[in-house]
Amino acid sequence: MKSSLPWVALAVSLGFVLVAGYQWDDGEERVLVNNKCKCVTVTSKFVPSKDNPEEEVLERNIRIIVPLKSRENISDPTSPLRTTFVYRMTELCKKCDPVEIELGGETYQAQQSNSCNEPETCYTYNRDKCYTTTFPFVYHGETKHIQAALTPTSCYAE
Repeated sequence: MKSSLPWVALAVSLGFVLVAGYQWDDGEERVLVNNKCKCVTVTSKFVPSKDNPEEEVLERNIRIIVPLKSRENISDPTSPLRTTFVYRMTELCKKCDPVEIELGGETYQAQQSNSCNEPETCYTYNRDKCYTTTFPFVYHGETKHIQAALTPTSCYAE
Protein backbone atom coordinates (compact mmCIF):
# COMPACT_ATOMS: atom_id res chain seq x y z
CA MET A 1 0.00 0.00 0.00
CA LYS A 2 2.87 2.38 0.73
CA SER A 3 4.19 2.01 -2.83
CA SER A 4 0.92 3.33 -4.24
CA LEU A 5 1.02 6.45 -2.06
CA PRO A 6 3.17 8.50 -4.50
CA TRP A 7 0.78 7.64 -7.35
CA VAL A 8 -2.22 8.71 -5.28
CA ALA A 9 -0.46 11.95 -4.40
CA LEU A 10 0.34 12.53 -8.08
CA ALA A 11 -3.25 11.83 -9.14
CA VAL A 12 -4.61 14.17 -6.49
CA SER A 13 -2.14 16.92 -7.43
CA LEU A 14 -3.04 16.51 -11.12
CA GLY A 15 -6.67 16.81 -10.16
CA PHE A 16 -5.90 19.99 -8.26
CA VAL A 17 -3.90 21.31 -11.21
CA LEU A 18 -6.77 20.63 -13.61
CA VAL A 19 -9.44 21.95 -11.23
CA ALA A 20 -7.41 24.94 -10.03
CA GLY A 21 -7.83 26.67 -13.38
CA TYR A 22 -11.60 26.97 -13.07
CA GLN A 23 -11.92 30.42 -11.58
CA TRP A 24 -14.18 31.91 -14.25
CA ASP A 25 -17.87 32.75 -14.30
CA ASP A 26 -18.41 33.75 -17.93
CA GLY A 27 -19.67 30.31 -19.05
CA GLU A 28 -17.10 30.10 -21.84
CA GLU A 29 -15.54 26.85 -22.92
CA ARG A 30 -11.83 26.66 -22.01
CA VAL A 31 -9.17 24.65 -23.83
CA LEU A 32 -7.22 22.45 -21.41
CA VAL A 33 -5.23 20.43 -23.94
CA ASN A 34 -4.57 21.02 -27.62
CA ASN A 35 -2.16 18.30 -28.66
CA LYS A 36 -1.60 18.61 -32.40
CA CYS A 37 0.79 15.67 -32.37
CA LYS A 38 -1.92 13.27 -31.13
CA CYS A 39 -4.86 15.13 -32.77
CA VAL A 40 -6.62 15.67 -29.42
CA THR A 41 -8.38 18.69 -27.95
CA VAL A 42 -9.79 18.68 -24.42
CA THR A 43 -12.13 21.50 -23.41
CA SER A 44 -14.24 22.19 -20.36
CA LYS A 45 -16.96 24.55 -19.20
CA PHE A 46 -19.46 24.90 -16.41
CA VAL A 47 -23.04 23.96 -17.34
CA PRO A 48 -26.27 23.77 -15.30
CA SER A 49 -26.73 20.42 -13.60
CA LYS A 50 -29.46 18.15 -14.98
CA ASP A 51 -30.39 17.11 -11.45
CA ASN A 52 -30.35 20.59 -9.94
CA PRO A 53 -30.54 23.56 -12.36
CA GLU A 54 -29.45 25.90 -9.54
CA GLU A 55 -26.09 24.13 -9.44
CA GLU A 56 -23.33 24.16 -12.07
CA VAL A 57 -21.24 21.12 -12.94
CA LEU A 58 -18.02 20.89 -14.88
CA GLU A 59 -18.42 19.34 -18.34
CA ARG A 60 -15.35 18.10 -20.21
CA ASN A 61 -15.31 17.40 -23.92
CA ILE A 62 -12.59 15.30 -25.51
CA ARG A 63 -12.26 15.58 -29.28
CA ILE A 64 -10.06 12.93 -30.92
CA ILE A 65 -9.34 12.94 -34.63
CA VAL A 66 -7.93 9.64 -35.84
CA PRO A 67 -5.77 10.42 -38.87
CA LEU A 68 -6.45 8.11 -41.81
CA LYS A 69 -3.46 6.62 -43.61
CA SER A 70 -1.12 7.59 -40.76
CA ARG A 71 2.19 5.72 -40.88
CA GLU A 72 3.91 3.87 -38.04
CA ASN A 73 6.96 6.02 -38.70
CA ILE A 74 5.62 9.34 -39.91
CA SER A 75 9.00 10.33 -41.34
CA ASP A 76 9.02 7.24 -43.58
CA PRO A 77 6.29 7.23 -46.24
CA THR A 78 6.97 3.53 -46.94
CA SER A 79 6.36 2.34 -43.34
CA PRO A 80 3.17 0.33 -42.66
CA LEU A 81 -0.09 2.08 -41.84
CA ARG A 82 -0.78 2.66 -38.15
CA THR A 83 -3.62 0.56 -36.79
CA THR A 84 -3.25 1.23 -33.05
CA PHE A 85 -3.79 4.60 -31.40
CA VAL A 86 -3.26 5.04 -27.65
CA TYR A 87 -4.47 8.11 -25.75
CA ARG A 88 -3.52 8.64 -22.09
CA MET A 89 -4.72 11.78 -20.36
CA THR A 90 -1.56 11.93 -18.24
CA GLU A 91 0.58 12.06 -21.39
CA LEU A 92 -1.65 14.61 -23.09
CA CYS A 93 -1.64 16.92 -20.07
CA LYS A 94 2.04 16.69 -19.20
CA LYS A 95 4.09 19.85 -19.31
CA CYS A 96 7.79 19.26 -19.76
CA ASP A 97 9.00 22.83 -19.93
CA PRO A 98 10.95 23.48 -16.72
CA VAL A 99 9.82 26.37 -14.56
CA GLU A 100 11.61 28.12 -11.72
CA ILE A 101 10.04 27.84 -8.29
CA GLU A 102 11.16 29.26 -5.00
CA LEU A 103 11.27 27.02 -1.94
CA GLY A 104 12.72 28.13 1.36
CA GLY A 105 14.40 31.16 -0.20
CA GLU A 106 16.16 29.09 -2.89
CA THR A 107 15.25 28.85 -6.58
CA TYR A 108 14.84 25.42 -8.19
CA GLN A 109 14.06 24.14 -11.68
CA ALA A 110 10.97 21.91 -11.71
CA GLN A 111 8.88 20.02 -14.25
CA GLN A 112 5.26 18.97 -13.96
CA SER A 113 5.96 15.53 -15.45
CA ASN A 114 8.61 12.93 -14.76
CA SER A 115 8.26 11.13 -18.12
CA CYS A 116 9.65 13.90 -20.33
CA ASN A 117 12.69 11.93 -21.50
CA GLU A 118 10.55 9.32 -23.23
CA PRO A 119 10.04 9.95 -26.96
CA GLU A 120 6.52 11.03 -27.87
CA THR A 121 4.63 8.94 -30.41
CA CYS A 122 3.10 11.24 -32.98
CA TYR A 123 0.06 10.21 -35.01
CA THR A 124 0.42 13.11 -37.40
CA TYR A 125 2.95 15.81 -38.01
CA ASN A 126 3.52 18.17 -35.13
CA ARG A 127 3.77 21.45 -37.05
CA ASP A 128 6.23 22.78 -34.48
CA LYS A 129 8.73 19.97 -35.16
CA CYS A 130 10.90 19.43 -38.23
CA TYR A 131 10.39 16.07 -39.96
CA THR A 132 12.59 14.93 -42.83
CA THR A 133 12.93 11.89 -45.04
CA THR A 134 15.43 10.64 -47.59
CA PHE A 135 14.30 9.75 -51.09
CA PRO A 136 16.05 8.60 -54.29
CA PHE A 137 16.45 11.33 -56.92
CA VAL A 138 17.55 10.47 -60.47
CA TYR A 139 19.39 13.22 -62.34
CA HIS A 140 21.17 12.60 -65.66
CA GLY A 141 20.94 8.86 -65.07
CA GLU A 142 22.62 9.07 -61.67
CA THR A 143 20.66 8.23 -58.50
CA LYS A 144 21.30 10.37 -55.45
CA HIS A 145 19.63 10.14 -52.05
CA ILE A 146 18.37 13.56 -51.06
CA GLN A 147 16.92 14.66 -47.76
CA ALA A 148 13.59 16.49 -47.99
CA ALA A 149 11.56 18.34 -45.39
CA LEU A 150 8.11 16.88 -44.68
CA THR A 151 7.15 19.97 -42.64
CA PRO A 152 8.99 22.80 -44.42
CA THR A 153 7.62 25.68 -42.34
CA SER A 154 9.11 24.25 -39.15
CA CYS A 155 12.36 23.09 -40.78
CA TYR A 156 13.41 26.40 -42.30
CA ALA A 157 13.64 29.66 -40.39
CA GLU A 158 12.03 32.64 -42.06
